[in-house]
Amino acid sequence: MGKKVVTLGEIMLRLSTPGNTRFVQSDSFDVVYGGGEANVAVSCANYGHEAYFVTKLPKHEIGQSAVNALRKYGVKTDFIARGGDRVGIYYLETGASMRPSKVIYDRAHSAIAEADAADFDFDAIMEGADWFHWSGITPAISDKAAELTRLACEAAKRHGVTVSVDLNFRKKLWTKEKAQSIMKPLMQYVDVCIGNEEDAELCLGFKPDADVEAGHTDAEGYKGIFQQMMKEFGFKYVVSTLRESFSATHNGWKAMIYNGEEFYTSKRYDIDPIIDRVGGGDSFSGGIIHGLMTKPNQGAALEFAVAASALKHTINGDFNLVSIEEVEALAGGDASGRVQR
Repeated sequence: MGKKVVTLGEIMLRLSTPGNTRFVQSDSFDVVYGGGEANVAVSCANYGHEAYFVTKLPKHEIGQSAVNALRKYGVKTDFIARGGDRVGIYYLETGASMRPSKVIYDRAHSAIAEADAADFDFDAIMEGADWFHWSGITPAISDKAAELTRLACEAAKRHGVTVSVDLNFRKKLWTKEKAQSIMKPLMQYVDVCIGNEEDAELCLGFKPDADVEAGHTDAEGYKGIFQQMMKEFGFKYVVSTLRESFSATHNGWKAMIYNGEEFYTSKRYDIDPIIDRVGGGDSFSGGIIHGLMTKPNQGAALEFAVAASALKHTINGDFNLVSIEEVEALAGGDASGRVQR
């Protein structure tokens, strides 16, 4: 029987240029829906969990289309408040080779950015939940959304729910100073902290000893920072993805996890070609949530998450549309979960 997983955030209308065309070339867009926590909810629903996505969407047809996109993949929408004026939009131009992908946001004053605490009964939402997940994108949307995030975290703790965060710093939404002022106090509610080296530095002020731009993601550089983060914030697990970016369509991909006692580094995947990397981190979060809830140890949980995320890079759209069986088949090989030293 699946677990009850709750995620909170914004689902947006995504308008993508067809294929690898540039914005200025395109006279049409492909329509899909997506957004950090919505993507995580879809992953969890695919793995057989009772996944609830919490947001606010307008009552009009575009808002309904976003709700329908979630329902299509089995996400429960019972706690989505309806009202407000706007569905957030983002435009995506998919890069190739040495040309990076580009995202343009049009999400100011969206329904969730202007939602009030009165729109949600977080005690009812967290009742019987096993896991609550949010990301740094949600409090970055607006001060009101940051307050909702805090209220949701408090309710989760009242109900004994495990809380995970994907730090997910977005420089188009806030500065690192603002991010740290909001994110650091929220860490007291977090059990599982997920983020890459850049997120940890910008959101929490921790810097690993690694040259990421040059692709030098030395695992040793992470160990010290994981220990410091755990010491300061009391996390049960610290998890980081390590992406080597050779080009927009060719990445190396692995991850690390630390439980306060031992570090585990996953096997590395060479992803080439990448079809769509948007939502790659969210697919990793969905995988680690499933893994930590169902696997015997952190190593097995991490291998599941990394394999799930590697597969997402081959799928168009924000959502990771894979089954447990497909992920397990890729994670196979040595899935003993033993520490690799």
